[in-house]
Amino acid sequence: MNNNLTPINRTISVAPMLDWTDKHCRYFLRQISQHSLLYTEMVTTGAIIFGKGDYLAFNEAEHPVALQLGGSDPADMARCALLAQERGYDEVNINVGCPSDRVQNGRFGACLMAEPETVAACIKSMQAEVDIPVTVKSRIGIDEMDEYEDLTRFISQVADSGCDTFIVHARKAWLKGLSPKENRDIPPLMYERVYHLKEQFPDLHISINGGVKTLDDVALHLNYIDGVMIGREVYSNPYILAEVDNRFYQDTHQVPSRHDIVKAMVEYAQTQLELPHTRIWHIARHMLGLFQGQPGARIWRRYLSQNGTQKGVGIELLTDALDTLNEAQFQAQQFRNTHAPDQVG
Repeated sequence: MNNNLTPINRTISVAPMLDWTDKHCRYFLRQISQHSLLYTEMVTTGAIIFGKGDYLAFNEAEHPVALQLGGSDPADMARCALLAQERGYDEVNINVGCPSDRVQNGRFGACLMAEPETVAACIKSMQAEVDIPVTVKSRIGIDEMDEYEDLTRFISQVADSGCDTFIVHARKAWLKGLSPKENRDIPPLMYERVYHLKEQFPDLHISINGGVKTLDDVALHLNYIDGVMIGREVYSNPYILAEVDNRFYQDTHQVPSRHDIVKAMVEYAQTQLELPHTRIWHIARHMLGLFQGQPGARIWRRYLSQNGTQKGVGIELLTDALDTLNEAQFQAQQFRNTHAPDQVG
C-alpha cells in the first residue's frame, strides 16, 4: 500500500476495462491523479495459474492499484489472491459484473449474482490467505433476478462472509440477448437502488459505477454513497482526473500540464520499448484523448492514429505529435490575433 496517500473515507476509482486498463494505461492515468484507485483489466485465475505470460505485472508508480480477478473456484481464487498480495497489489476485486458469453462459460462474472454462496465461499477462502482487501464488483441484477430484494439478498449473503466493500454498476445485465457493449447502454441506470443499499447497509463501503461523465456527477453521488467508479469517460477524456486529488482528497499538489504528461510518457516509453514485444502504439493508444476539449485535440488524435502503427516508429511518435499540436495551436492563435476585431478606445 502506498502510505504517502491521504487516508480518507471515500474512493474515486477508474473502472477495470478489458483491452483498455492495461499497465501502460494505468501508468499514464497515474501521471494525472495520485489518489484515484486504478484497476487492472479482469484477469482470470486460469491465466494466472496456467498462462505463460506475467499477468500480474505492474509498475510501482501505479499504486494504489487493484487486481480484478475472474473465477469461481475458491481454492484457485485464494491462490491468485495470495500471488497478488505477494506482488504488491493493494486490493483484489472479484468480477461479478461482466455479462459476456465467454465469461459466463467460464462460470464467473455477472452470472455469479445467481450464486451468492459461491461468491461468499471465494471471499472466505481469499481472506484466509491475504491481508489486503477483497472486494466485489457487481450489477444491480441479472435477467429476471432484478428486483431490489434480489440485490439485497446477494449483498447480505456475501457481506456475511466478510466482504465489506462493494462496487455496484447501477444497471442490470441481460446474460442472453444483449452484447457486453449493449449491456453498458441499454439497461437503464437505477442509481436510487445503489443509494438504498447504503441506507440499508450503512457499515458497508458502497461505490457506484455507470454513466458518470463529470466530476459534478461524482460529487452528487458522494452525497449518498462512499465512492464513485468512472469508466469510459476517463478513457476518452483522461484529464478529467486532474481535479480529483484536490476536489475529493484535499491534496493541493500541482497537477502536471498535458504537455508535461506527454514528456513523462516519453521517458516511460523509452524504458518500455527496451522490453520484448512492446511497441509505441501499445502506449500511445491510451493517450488519444489527453487533449480532449483543447485546441488541436483532433490534430493530436489524428497524428497518433495515422502514425502510431507504422513499422519502426518509436518515441518520436509522441514528441512529433506534440510538436504538431504546438504548431497548430500557434497558428490558430496567430490567426485569432490577426483577425481580432478592432478595439474601440
